[in-house]
Amino acid sequence: MFRFTFDAIGTAWEIETPSPLEMPARRRILERIERFDVTYSRFRPDSLVSRIASSPEGGCFTFPEDAVALFDLYDRLHACTESAVDPLIGRDLELLGYDRTYSLTPDTAGIRSHSPTRPRWSKDVRREGPSLLTQRPLVVDVGAAGKGYLVDIVACILREEGLTSFLVDASGDLLHSGASPLRIGLEHPFDAGLAIGVAHLKDRALCASAVNRRAWGDGLHHVIDGRTGVPVSDVVATWIVADDAATADGLATALFFVSADRLAHAFRFSCVRMFADGRAEISADFDGELFT
Repeated sequence: MFRFTFDAIGTAWEIETPSPLEMPARRRILERIERFDVTYSRFRPDSLVSRIASSPEGGCFTFPEDAVALFDLYDRLHACTESAVDPLIGRDLELLGYDRTYSLTPDTAGIRSHSPTRPRWSKDVRREGPSLLTQRPLVVDVGAAGKGYLVDIVACILREEGLTSFLVDASGDLLHSGASPLRIGLEHPFDAGLAIGVAHLKDRALCASAVNRRAWGDGLHHVIDGRTGVPVSDVVATWIVADDAATADGLATALFFVSADRLAHAFRFSCVRMFADGRAEISADFDGELFT
């Protein structure tokens, strides 16, 4: 297999293909990722998301047409988790220290003042197709499903380029296409040298989320409960296998807040979940195993 590696949206990417990826295809992928970043990144001042955050009276903000599918997914995740998964947690992350300058220092006074007015996706945003209508500054953060969504976009480009066998790996958010299944280790959230089990992945996506990723202090990490603005503590890691990476990525976050049985009413997936006390659970249809 040949590998095309690069850094984008703050993480490392690797695309594996049976033959070298031609330069026009590489450029097409990088240009598409750049357009995604200039739309959704809350870390760059020229992004659409930053315009929404700096608009004192809100407004109408039109995203690319393919954003409709991402927003639809957030609608479903928001409903299934009773508002725990919310793309308006960006301000909570900033106040906890995960801001544009990476201060990594919580703003205690800001957290107290923000709490009573915390926005909700279902209340503070009105959707009209790819447009979001707001009435005040809001910090959008699509981290719960956005990277998986971008993995799907990259995979679509590869298929349009005529490839049927490939692996897109965005730092652990994977989408596989091909006849030969892959054996993927499930990394222990507190020891990268250990695996708690394995997954067998074929023509599907596998996405994981863990509290040790993007963590910057005691109990401070990126998995935020949209109802409280507080990082979760009971669950420490999740793994989801689904047909597409956006769904797998979003559900990997949702599983921190609600049971797999509840999510199964609205989504098709299999999963593994690990708790802070060391327990782990695996769905009956998960193609893989946990080590004892």
